[in-house]
Amino acid sequence: MRIDQQPRHRWADEQPRTRWVDQSAFAGRRRPDLRLGSRSHRPDPAASAPADRIAVRHTVATSSGEYTLLLNAPERLGRRAVGAALADAVAELRAIDLTYSPNRPDSLVSRLRREEISPESYPPLADLVDRCAAMRAATDGWFDAWAVPGGFDPGGLLGGWAVERAAARLRAAGINDYAVLAGADLVVRGHAAHGGPWRVAVHHPTDARRAPLVLEMTAGAVGTSGVTGRRGHVVDPHTGEPARQLDAATVVGPDLAVADAYATALYAAGPAGLAWFRDGSDYRALFAHRRR
Repeated sequence: MRIDQQPRHRWADEQPRTRWVDQSAFAGRRRPDLRLGSRSHRPDPAASAPADRIAVRHTVATSSGEYTLLLNAPERLGRRAVGAALADAVAELRAIDLTYSPNRPDSLVSRLRREEISPESYPPLADLVDRCAAMRAATDGWFDAWAVPGGFDPGGLLGGWAVERAAARLRAAGINDYAVLAGADLVVRGHAAHGGPWRVAVHHPTDARRAPLVLEMTAGAVGTSGVTGRRGHVVDPHTGEPARQLDAATVVGPDLAVADAYATALYAAGPAGLAWFRDGSDYRALFAHRRR
C-alpha cells in the first residue's frame, strides 16, 4: 500500500486542531494539561470536571511500555459504560503487546520473521505491514522495518499503531474527548476536563533550560524518537550502524503511528529528513536537535 492509498487523517474537517500558543500570552495562564519531553512525560494534575462530565485517569503497563489514558466523558454515558470503554481500550493495548511485540517469540511478528506465516494470515498484521511499507516509501527508505537486525521489526511504528487502535475503541464507545500518552508520545481528541482544548507543553528534548513549546490541540498526535536515553536504539537502515546525527526528533500530525514513524526516520536521517514535511504535508517536525 502506498502512502497516498492509506486512509487520510486530515485536520480540515474540525478546526482548530493544533494551535501554537504565543509564549508571552501563555505566561501566568492555566498550566498545561500534558507535558512531553520532560523527564517524567507526565500529565499535570487534572482540573475539576464539571457536573455533566466524568473525568477518568488510568495508567497501564505492558512489556512494551507504559500508557496513561485520560478520559473526559459525558455524564449521560454513565460510569459503568465509561469503565467498560476504558477496559476495552486497555485490553486492546495489552492484546497488541501480546500479539505483535517482536520481543515475544510466539507473537505474529516473530512468526512472520521466521517465515511461519504470511502477512495475509491475519488482517491487522497485514495492515501493520502495509503501514510499514508505506512509511518506508514516504521517508525514502529511512524508516525501514525490514532493515533491522533479526528481520522485520515494526517497533518504530507499533506503539503509535497500538495507541490509535485503543483510541478507536474509545470513540466507538461514544468517548470523543480523551488523551492517551505513551512515554514521550501522545494522541489527543476533543477537549480536556476544563472544557477547553488540550494544552500540551512540549519540552525541548535536550535543553531543560528552554521554555516548552505549548500547543493547544483538539485532535492530533505527537511522536518522538531519541528521548529514551538508549543511544543506538535506532539504526541507519542504509548502513546498519546506530544513527548518530540527532539527539532527538519530534513530529506532530494527525496520526500517531505515522508521526512515530516519521520521528524515527528523521532521527536516523538527520536534517535531510526535514524535506519530508514540505509541500503541504499534514505532519510537521517540532524538534530535530543535532548531536554535539
